[in-house]
Order: sequence, then structure tokens, then C-alpha cells
Amino acid sequence: MIMNWFIFDKNRVLKFVLGIIIFVLCFPNSSHAQSDSINEVTLKYEHRIAKYKKRWSNIIPDYTKIQFAGGMGLLSAGIGWDYGNKHWETDLLLGFLPKFSGDEAHATITLKENYIPWKVILSHETDFSQWMLEPFTVSLYFNKIFGDTFWQKPPKKYPKGYYYVATNLRINLAFGQRINLHFKNPRFSNAMCIFYEVCTNDLYIMCAVQNKTLKLHDIFSLSLGIKFQIL
Repeated sequence: MIMNWFIFDKNRVLKFVLGIIIFVLCFPNSSHAQSDSINEVTLKYEHRIAKYKKRWSNIIPDYTKIQFAGGMGLLSAGIGWDYGNKHWETDLLLGFLPKFSGDEAHATITLKENYIPWKVILSHETDFSQWMLEPFTVSLYFNKIFGDTFWQKPPKKYPKGYYYVATNLRINLAFGQRINLHFKNPRFSNAMCIFYEVCTNDLYIMCAVQNKTLKLHDIFSLSLGIKFQIL
């Protein structure tokens, strides 16, 4: 009886081992296929994470900017992003307009798009810095001013058609030049840019078309600024 059980168990073990050998011989790549499937899932996950990180990194500003005048307040400051091999820039600026002879001060916000078609290297790169000129820039920007003094639609006290444009939103156009200093070993900024712009807006242009007696200084104004490159 004991011998029969031993023989029976031995046969079962032999069949089990033989089954494993046949499975391995018939499906030699099953373990590799499973490994490839795991690797594919891992690669997809890593690719998705890298895409998310790239999207978030695009939100990080590339520079800070301070600008004096320019139809966006007495002084404006904000952040910006460059792209297109640094030929395009987008600024987001907050400005301050003192009350001067008015009743109150006003805050402004500006969304500005800059285009820099070409750059000229003025000096060869040294151990510390390199000078570069941007001989021509063009900017288009929208500036909104906040406060009861300025409005989107004219108050009821004015006759209909007396004002046909909003006073709290201006479309501005500017042309300018820049000079850049790039630092080889930056401490807090990769580069510093000093620039000027000659600016006008939609209201001034319409007035110039209607009133031929206006001078250039009545239509255009000068703006100065400085930009610090972060990335």
C-alpha cells in the first residue's frame, strides 16, 4: 500500500516536471513578453511625467521687467516669458498711476507682446560677460486702468455718441531698441537688458487722423525700462 502511494506520487512529480519543461519549450518568450510589457508601461508613465513637468516649467517666468511710462502708468513692473529662440516675448505688468491733479491714484494692468527680429553681437564673449544689441523691437499691448474716473461705457450724463471709445482700455503700439549684457557667471540674473521705446495708442492715432495740427510729440511718448533675465 505504501509502495503504491510512493509510485503514484513519483509519477505525479514526473508528470509535473515534464509539464513545466514542455511549457518552457513551447512558450520560451512568455517571460520576456511580460518583461517587455512592464517596461512599456514604465516608459509610458515616465513620458507622461516628463510631459507634465515640461508644461509646469513653461509657466515659470523667464525674466522680470521694470518700465517707466509707455502708456501703462508712471511705473510698471512684472514678469515675462520668451520663446521662439528668444524672438518673441510676452509681458504681464502691473502699473501705478499717481493722482497728480486728479482725485485719486489708479492701478493698471498690461498684457504686452514683443517681437525682436534680430540681434547683433557687439563684443566677443569674455570670462565675465558679452554685449549684444537688439537694433529693432516692435510691441503690441493692451493696457487697462482701474477706477471710477475711467470707464468702458460713457456715463449717462454725456449725450449719446459724445464718447465713442472707452477711456479705461487702450491698444498701444511701440518701437524701440535694446542693449543686453549677458553674464558668464551669473549670481542673481543671467542677463540684464536696458531699453527704450517710442509709444502711441489707438486714441492718439485717431486724433492725429482727424486733427492735422497735432505734432509728433502729441502722438508719441518715450518709455524707458530695464529687464533682468532669470532663466
